[in-house]
Amino acid sequence: MTHSDDGDKPDLHLSRSLEKPSLLEQVQGAETEFLAGKRQHSDNVESAVRFFLEFLRGFEFLSIEEPTVTVFGSARFPDGHRYYELARKMGSALARAGFAVMTGAGPGIMEAANRGAKEAGGLSIGANIHLPQEQHANPYVDRLIDFEHFFVRKVMLVKYSCAFVIMPGGFGTLDELFETLTLMQTGKMVDFPIVALGTEFWSPMIDFFTAKLAAEGTIDPSDVDRIFVTDSCEDAITFIHEHPRNCNNRVRGTDDGIHE
Repeated sequence: MTHSDDGDKPDLHLSRSLEKPSLLEQVQGAETEFLAGKRQHSDNVESAVRFFLEFLRGFEFLSIEEPTVTVFGSARFPDGHRYYELARKMGSALARAGFAVMTGAGPGIMEAANRGAKEAGGLSIGANIHLPQEQHANPYVDRLIDFEHFFVRKVMLVKYSCAFVIMPGGFGTLDELFETLTLMQTGKMVDFPIVALGTEFWSPMIDFFTAKLAAEGTIDPSDVDRIFVTDSCEDAITFIHEHPRNCNNRVRGTDDGIHE
């Protein structure tokens, strides 16, 4: 019997696989195409498959043991800004309290929270979104996943977070906040601890909710209480720990209140 010596032959299977674009490269721009308007049915089916694959990647990536808190906020605050430093302190406090810290992986508030978590020895996670103006992950992320579709990313953040900390930010931050509030208000998800860190920034919004939305009957007064506004990282940690959602993976019992 003769044996062929393949030691010097190139691994064609490997070389071809390396030439193939990654899953993210295959779906880049897919969300823009999908939202452009009516398309052929076959194109929509192809998009649905891409959604499914991206969900699968998210499920696998975010299967971690640590309870996770996601921190949102503007990408525009530089190192040294008071909100950057507050987010850094919050990330550190969360890590010391035993939480993994997840952000959108970008600069500004996201970088600060990841940085604080990493400096405190915690797990720092980034869930980046592919944008036309390329957003690179900050250097303080231990584990990174890239998403093409905003809605897939938002589902992953809500599903795998046990609390949100909302720092000062713009439309993207407000989008995450309001969608989560809507899911709770409509009963699509159980109550979820939401901390708005920075009273000077968030108080006008809370006042508007009370003076306009609740006063006109478009929301219930109790809906305003779904957001805990504070300047204290320690109070934020206490609120998250004591919230019925319970980030410690414990469930409420019938006698002393909480059981493992």
